[in-house]
Amino acid sequence: MKKNFYPFLFLVVLFAFVSCKSKKNMVASSSVSTLTIDTVTSLKKDTYVPPKHSEINDLREEFEKDRKAKAKIFSDETVPGIKISYSALSLGTDYSGIERVMYYDFTNDDIPEAFDGFRIAFISDLHYKSLFGQTSLRNLVRLLNKQKADVLLMGGDYQEGCEHVEPLFAALSEVKTPMGTYGVMGNNDYERCHDEIIRTMEHYGMHVLEHKVDTIRKDGQQILIAGVRDPFNMTKNGVSPTLALSPKDFVILLVHTPDYVEDVSVANTDLALAGHTHGGQVRIFGKAPIQNSHYGMRFLTGLAYNSAQIPLIVTNGIGTSQLPIRMGAPAEIIMITLHSTQKK
Repeated sequence: MKKNFYPFLFLVVLFAFVSCKSKKNMVASSSVSTLTIDTVTSLKKDTYVPPKHSEINDLREEFEKDRKAKAKIFSDETVPGIKISYSALSLGTDYSGIERVMYYDFTNDDIPEAFDGFRIAFISDLHYKSLFGQTSLRNLVRLLNKQKADVLLMGGDYQEGCEHVEPLFAALSEVKTPMGTYGVMGNNDYERCHDEIIRTMEHYGMHVLEHKVDTIRKDGQQILIAGVRDPFNMTKNGVSPTLALSPKDFVILLVHTPDYVEDVSVANTDLALAGHTHGGQVRIFGKAPIQNSHYGMRFLTGLAYNSAQIPLIVTNGIGTSQLPIRMGAPAEIIMITLHSTQKK
């Protein structure tokens, strides 16, 4: 009976499950390794109250202590001058709607000394309201505030209906970071509510990066955040905004789909961040029946590199598309800490 069950399950999921619509054709996948996740003790459950600065420090230290003590840490030095280590912290049931935090430590020769220890939060594919609803949104805000990020970056596909735009960004505006919030649009956001999303984000003081570059300054030094407009429309947007930048700057490229980082030159990019794939949303034995990338499993989730050896972090995202199911692809937020080699 068991021998017949798994092929049947695979066919049922393949037939029923439709992931976020990609405007690109799928091709055969290549295999990638799957990150091993350790379940660790979660924090005590509480209701959301905007935390005081000292409370945020204490809670972040508790997260870090748990992570370093109990999570497996993986290290990658594929490219000279770049070192990336990463680990996962399972949240248990205390933050329903978000299953884990993925932590990355990113060392690069271009990172200015002033940005040593700079913390970046990255979220994508909320698809509010899908499986990700109002309670989960409150938990996300609470979790992000406890991480004490210096900046919040967002990768698009925010909504599953224009009526959800205002309450979503009103809640996200409660995430407090010293350097603000920056975001790009996803394919869902170009199909509906595009102008409304931009107006609402700007109303709440968020920066929209539609083929734009913004500068984050600290102690007389800077890093650059570049964003891609509709990465599926190569006719209008097939030239990356990073091409006009200096290779001496530290540049983060924010783009909805990871395919863009391979499809066009993104020269001068030091780190790209993307979503769109949902990590497969449904994965069976580590494989995704539906892959939201025409590169198959190559850019499905986690750390990857394009052909120019530019590092790319792809998040599983948080919400779901079409069918409210996640299996083998945990909903997550990404936390990245920058480390400079320029310290004296």
